[in-house]
Amino acid sequence: MKKFVNDPQQFVPEMLHGIALANPDTLRYVPEYNLIHRVDAPNDDKVTIIQGSGSGHEPAHVMTVGKGMLDGACPGDVFAAPPMDYVYETTKLLASKKGVLLLVNNYTGDRMAFDMAQEMSEADGVKVRTLFIDDDVSVKDSTYTVGRRGVAGNFFVMKAVGAAAEDGADLDELIRIGEKVNSVTRTMGIALTACTPPSKGSPLFELGDDEIEIGVGIHGEPGRRRGKMAPANELVDEMLDAIVPDLPFESGDRVALMVNGLGGTPISELYILFGIAADRLGAKGITIGRSYVGEYCTSLDMAGASITLVKLDDEIERLLEAPAEVAVRIF
Repeated sequence: MKKFVNDPQQFVPEMLHGIALANPDTLRYVPEYNLIHRVDAPNDDKVTIIQGSGSGHEPAHVMTVGKGMLDGACPGDVFAAPPMDYVYETTKLLASKKGVLLLVNNYTGDRMAFDMAQEMSEADGVKVRTLFIDDDVSVKDSTYTVGRRGVAGNFFVMKAVGAAAEDGADLDELIRIGEKVNSVTRTMGIALTACTPPSKGSPLFELGDDEIEIGVGIHGEPGRRRGKMAPANELVDEMLDAIVPDLPFESGDRVALMVNGLGGTPISELYILFGIAADRLGAKGITIGRSYVGEYCTSLDMAGASITLVKLDDEIERLLEAPAEVAVRIF
């Protein structure tokens, strides 16, 4: 293993420490709960939005804390759900008078931690709701889920509810918006290589030199099938053949198209995939209204990519267009 790491057990705390130091005017770090939160949270004029999940998916979620997005994120260790007490203490600490919305990718460990934290917070008088995200079309049930997994499509839910919260929407309205966006969001990914968690020190799974995992999960979970490497055109076709009919997306639809890197894929290759996907969708009469190319929800250093489609309407597009200020900056 070649990584910039000291003690693997300190990988997450040292990362969070660095994020806070790089953003001293906007973010705070609470080591006791692996918590990164906005300096102005809680704000009683808006609902607090919190996400958790395991680490290793950056920039999701600790790097998407900021105005117009999350108010706080309390991740667990790499690929591990946050402990329930992290979520509970974070919820109490950041609770506003308008309440707390917990966003949870659909994985069994995450659901257990957030469900228990919600119950305990409600017992303390906190107004809190939970929204589950399950955009992955690859498999119905997986190694760590009952039902579909929550993957890169979580970005669109975070962005929409974050923008609405900034506008003053109440908790019920945020649930409506989040469920609406989740219901029209579909994702599928392909892995070219495995990833290497720092604490393991070796690849999480094995792929042959000419093998790929089609429908991989963001923790390296098995997908629909293991196949042979193929040209980019064929790989995009296989992903879109699973995504497009699932909603279904149809001629005349206007969509957001995301090509998300899984951590180890050059941006040039992501744009190749985007161009192919855009051409294929255009041939089906589907218009791309918003474009996203880059790393949004990764799997450490895994080479691979996922494609996400979101069916747009005026409300969703307005929320996605709203300004946001987060830790990841490219200028």
